[in-house]
Amino acid sequence: MTAEAQSRPAAASGTFALGGDLPVQRLGYGAMQITGPGVWGEPKDPDEAVRVLRRAVELGITFIDTADSYGPFVSETLIRQALHPYPDDLVIATKAGLTRPGPGDWRSVGRPEYLRQQLELSLRHLGVDHIDLFQLHRIDPKVPLADQIGELALLQQEGKIRHIGVSEVSVAGLKQARKIAEIVSVQNQYNLVNRSAEDVLEYAEANNIAFIPWFPMATGDLARPGGPLDTLARPDASPSQLALAWLLRRSPVILPIPGTSSVAHLEENTAAATITLTDDEYAALSAVSTPAPGGSGGWRSLLPKMSRG
Repeated sequence: MTAEAQSRPAAASGTFALGGDLPVQRLGYGAMQITGPGVWGEPKDPDEAVRVLRRAVELGITFIDTADSYGPFVSETLIRQALHPYPDDLVIATKAGLTRPGPGDWRSVGRPEYLRQQLELSLRHLGVDHIDLFQLHRIDPKVPLADQIGELALLQQEGKIRHIGVSEVSVAGLKQARKIAEIVSVQNQYNLVNRSAEDVLEYAEANNIAFIPWFPMATGDLARPGGPLDTLARPDASPSQLALAWLLRRSPVILPIPGTSSVAHLEENTAAATITLTDDEYAALSAVSTPAPGGSGGWRSLLPKMSRG
């Protein structure tokens, strides 16, 4: 392993240019877990959260994904505290469109005036004059999509948003959004054992749209003792690292954003970028989500249902 790979392992993941003009290292960091329980309030150890964010940049990560609803605003505020003034190559993506009545409670709100308000608050909390990638966190079924994406397009014209992304959409929804504005990224739940968004990934790849999989390691279910990756682990690659390495190989448009509140776990996740899978290993990993005989659904049926990202 080269000295750069040891000191900045995220660089080994390769790069992807969001919108064709905003390059990031493909292995990023998702900043949801630096908040309190239920993604609500301050973290138990704010100092460790700051250390995690600073260590992420030291490891070569240039893409951090957050949202106004993480805390709310706790994640964004911690990012500013830890990293402002930001490195020139750091891209911070945030989202709006989910409101938070309480811990673990997520509700869609896509009214144009609300999205504008949340964008202005994110600018303030992050300490920036524009957001590099602003994502509609969920499509609000009560508001016409043209109004939701249209407001983001207006904010883009005003110079407050550089690029627009969407989250948890179908191929049809993504196509509809692209008729209203240029969409450079889509963020859906996707991992080895939940590939329900496979068609969205294939569409994104065909159109050079970044695909940002949230819940990339099924929050530890993939890596637990006796879990689906336990027998595939090797001395230089833990189960969680294999899950991330598989995502990086699966498609050049995939930008995994594993999250953690621990520096040690962050370092382990980021080292996954340096792992090269053999063809046999990739095939074995790809077979993990194959339903078991008798239609039980295999490992996918054992995982918890998630509604946030």
